Amino acid sequence: MTPVLVTGLDQPIDTAWVEAHSPAEVERHAAAGRTVVVTLHGDEPTQLATASIYAWLGARVFRTDLPSQVTAAVTMTESLAGRRPPTLTRRGLA
Repeated sequence: MTPVLVTGLDQPIDTAWVEAHSPAEVERHAAAGRTVVVTLHGDEPTQLATASIYAWLGARVFRTDLPSQVTAAVTMTESLAGRRPPTLTRRGLA
């Protein structure tokens, strides 16, 4: 499933989604097949690190005020986790 970004921390979320507030909650709800929403707070490095961890654990919806940066972090995490192909591959022959 492609990650969804919701800009604005006060925007309402779909009623079918479940909001999680800790890594344990994200893991539990994702394992149960639910669409997990996380709200990212803090400065840019904190939000990017948090988004990467939650994406790795299975969160699919991210509420943030840094949509382009979080999209890049989540896309990279999804590639590293093997859930999507990398955007660009290079093969170095030395």
